[in-house]
Amino acid sequence: MSMKNVGDLMKRLQKMMPAHIEPAFKTGEELLAWQKEQGKLRSEALERENRAMKMQRTFNRSGIRPLHQNCSFDNYRVECEGQMNALARARQYVEEFDGNIASFIFSGKPGTGKNHLAAAICNELLLRGKSVLIITVADIMSAMKDTFGNRETSEEQLLSDLSKVDLLVIDEIGMQTESRYEKVIINQIVDRRSSSKRPTGMLTNSNMEEMNKLLGERVMDRMRLGNSLWVIFNWESYRHRVTGKEY
Repeated sequence: MSMKNVGDLMKRLQKMMPAHIEPAFKTGEELLAWQKEQGKLRSEALERENRAMKMQRTFNRSGIRPLHQNCSFDNYRVECEGQMNALARARQYVEEFDGNIASFIFSGKPGTGKNHLAAAICNELLLRGKSVLIITVADIMSAMKDTFGNRETSEEQLLSDLSKVDLLVIDEIGMQTESRYEKVIINQIVDRRSSSKRPTGMLTNSNMEEMNKLLGERVMDRMRLGNSLWVIFNWESYRHRVTGKEY
């Protein structure tokens, strides 16, 4: 429809509307601008859906494992000041997520709620229309090895897909053999994501010194870009007291 026709249509509609009703668009230009914006939003939503479907096909599951799909900020267990601080910083991370390159690292002993809080972040972002994936190093390496000799999915395609998720959380950093190949893959993922201004989360039992030695200064420098988080979960495990309501 030409601009003239749009303008004529707007004039006819305004004449038909009761005087007390304010039209949403007063000119043809405003209507066309709104239609263009709606088209852009639909395109972005479709792209996110396609990325999520790709990840689901590759890893045979959705972005968050069933165990953590009900994790939220509201059912995160708070019993000490450290947990209160971790919760507050996670909430703030979500609020500042749009347009923010900041990554996060949750480190500490097993059973202290690192996965719960990371999943709560991801679940909240899902509600806001973002694409997310929480995945272990072992699952990444397994998927990478599956690309060897695979005509449908190459290593490059998988790296590209992992780089396009709005938030990628890599779990169990430091739990594997950490071969040179694993370090190269993690380096490439973090490098590609930071270059495209997409943040990465990491969950680990290792401390800062161990992480620097494990992944190298280059990766850790990338993880510190922007207003990044490093939250230390230094309280005792409460996994033996979990009732199920936390999930």
